[in-house]
Amino acid sequence: MAPWRAAAMASSQIARRAARRLLSSQHRRHCAAPACPWLLGSAPPVLGPSPAAAAGDRRGFCSVRRFTGESSAAAAAAVEEAENGLVAGGDQAIDFPGGKVSFVAEMNFLPESQRERINCYRVLDDDGRTISGSRFQEVSKELALKMYSEMVTLQVMDTIFFEAQRQGRISFYLTSHGEEAINIASAAALTIDDIVLPQYREPGVLLWRGFTLQEFANQCFGNKLDYGKGRQMPIHYGSNRLNYFTVSSPIA
Repeated sequence: MAPWRAAAMASSQIARRAARRLLSSQHRRHCAAPACPWLLGSAPPVLGPSPAAAAGDRRGFCSVRRFTGESSAAAAAAVEEAENGLVAGGDQAIDFPGGKVSFVAEMNFLPESQRERINCYRVLDDDGRTISGSRFQEVSKELALKMYSEMVTLQVMDTIFFEAQRQGRISFYLTSHGEEAINIASAAALTIDDIVLPQYREPGVLLWRGFTLQEFANQCFGNKLDYGKGRQMPIHYGSNRLNYFTVSSPIA
């Protein structure tokens, strides 16, 4: 069998495997979904243990509830102190190395001579509710479901290709674990006419614009259907059709 044909068959198998796993995970979530709808900006439904049982396990990196132990009350009180006249968004702050950082719900340009610590911008509080005074814009249920579905698809694809790399089927792979939301959300805020100059952990933008699992597999395997004809390392995607520059990863 010709090498290019073997590579094409292997890439097709990987793409089909990712699609099957995606359908299976979506079916499980559908069966376990609560009967009541969830509106963006409201408190999300709780799956699994009861709210009372889960309350003790909740940890928020940007939350005063992360403190435990005898000094928890004092630590929480210290972090909740307003800094620089804390604006809309509550009296919470996060204790980063070097000092506290306040939360703000309004985004502004800062001068180069900024001496104060840069605040942390957010539009949702620790419970997923909209912060008063923010410019949060509600999206339709259909768009929200599409965004969530694409994030799950990206995570499943990453799992499949990472396992394939560990098995020696492809030479190189990096996942986007933990960056699914920023991939999909930023892509959803743009139009197809906007040109993207990406780095190698942003395949979610391509996925949102219609790049198929088979096209991802073709590039990772470098087969004859790869748009770069195998001249690029795996995950260095590119698409003229989708206004997505080919990934470049110079290492210094």
